[in-house]
Amino acid sequence: MPPVVPPFLIGLIVAPLAKRLLKPLVRGVVKTSVGVVMEVNKAAREAGENIHGLAVEAAADMAAARITSSDGHRPTEGAASNG
Repeated sequence: MPPVVPPFLIGLIVAPLAKRLLKPLVRGVVKTSVGVVMEVNKAAREAGENIHGLAVEAAADMAAARITSSDGHRPTEGAASNG
């Protein structure tokens, strides 16, 4: 029958090894996650700016169209003073 090793002895041996191996791995995962979040935040910000720019352009086009369409229906100042 093989000797029985108590689990706490295995833990005492494995814990330092696991710390040495897992700490860099966890650090890398955290750094990568933070980097991904920052890139997604940047992309979302840029997309919001682009959408805002498009909305401003559309509003300016609509205002210009409204002004040009109302100029055609409005009597001129000279015609109103003559009448």
